[in-house]
Amino acid sequence: MSSWAGPEALPGVIGLDHIGLAVADLDAAVRLHTEVLGLVVRHRETNAEQGVEEVMLSPVTVGPGTQVQLLAALDEHSPLHRFLARRGPGLHHLAYAVRDVRIASDVLLPQGFRLLYDAPRAGTRGSLINFVHPKDTGGVLIELVEPAAQGQG
Repeated sequence: MSSWAGPEALPGVIGLDHIGLAVADLDAAVRLHTEVLGLVVRHRETNAEQGVEEVMLSPVTVGPGTQVQLLAALDEHSPLHRFLARRGPGLHHLAYAVRDVRIASDVLLPQGFRLLYDAPRAGTRGSLINFVHPKDTGGVLIELVEPAAQGQG
């Protein structure tokens, strides 16, 4: 990876979107995070394309901002199922919000970063997403999230 020339060469990160945790039992994980830790469920959905059921949580006193995402595999064909079989439950990925996931991808690819998808895919609440390969980021799977426009998702 070469060094970046300046702000115009950066991928447009605008914040930390969420931290994704892989879980074997989604309901038990939700209970832990709500009943024991006091977080609030902000959103729940099934993403068949990604092969996951997910729940977004955050503290009661904080708006949607940075959230915790709990992820459970829908079935044994899910990439998350393979992750859980290899590594067990725990940190799955770190997600950064970006202004435009396509522009972020166009900036990162020439720098030698590998993306998991050739084009952005549908993410939580109508967002567009892509992932940067963990072998290129010090072992951490990084998700790039372009939030859906206000009023969508």
